[in-house]
Amino acid sequence: MDDDQGIGRRRWQLAALLSAPLLWLGVAYLGALAVLFLSAFWTVNGFTGEVVREFSLQNFRTIVTEEVYRNVTLRSLGVAVAVTLICVALALPMAYYMAKVASPRARHWLVIAILTPLWASYLVKAYAWRVLLANDGPLDSVVGTPGYGLIAVIIVLTYLWLPYMILPIYAGLERLPDSLLEASADLGGRAGQTFRGVVLPILVPSIFAGSIFTFSLSLGDYITVQIVGGKTQMIGNLVYANVGAANNLPFAAAIATIPVIIMVVYLTAVRRSGALEEL
Repeated sequence: MDDDQGIGRRRWQLAALLSAPLLWLGVAYLGALAVLFLSAFWTVNGFTGEVVREFSLQNFRTIVTEEVYRNVTLRSLGVAVAVTLICVALALPMAYYMAKVASPRARHWLVIAILTPLWASYLVKAYAWRVLLANDGPLDSVVGTPGYGLIAVIIVLTYLWLPYMILPIYAGLERLPDSLLEASADLGGRAGQTFRGVVLPILVPSIFAGSIFTFSLSLGDYITVQIVGGKTQMIGNLVYANVGAANNLPFAAAIATIPVIIMVVYLTAVRRSGALEEL
């Protein structure tokens, strides 16, 4: 009987401990999403500028039928995919060196070096790249720069989100037993064969876990595009423009649902890989 009371007491303590974060999640996050989806079906009166709180599919009809919105969506999706693939290509050798080659002491310093850029302000880093990528900037006379535009956006977003890809892959490599690598070498496997046949399959959940960050953060970004994107437009810029100058909150909400839907589809697709357990 005492054991049952103890279990019940611990359950109540756990429920009390989780009540605040669950309440915050339910009200602030899920509640905000619910309001977002609801307002996406409203419209704005073209004469008075007031919000008409009546159900309408006009906003979504405009997004689907207008070519400019389809192009911006595809461009945003392409940038997010490109940033993610580049981050994977850069993170794999860096994380492998940190986890399997570097000494334990050097490993700690490398982890600190990876985390250090995250301590700096987002705007400071973005504006620093604006200076570097300028046509008359420091890099222009040395290697040449692409100037401001789509390539600049991909470069800066890759720099910003690369740590979020390195850390999950590094954590996955740390759990990889060295005995597997030694067994592959004993069986005559070369470094490339060992990486493709042993290391990479085990790292798939870690790669997908990192891609959730790089993909979602790139998909919804608008500040970097404003700073180094030139005339490039992405989903975040359209949302910002309709909230600010156009003052069309329902249409901004409808556009904002695009990355949400894309991420729901993406999370559903990667869930079976075990990526969510790696977060």
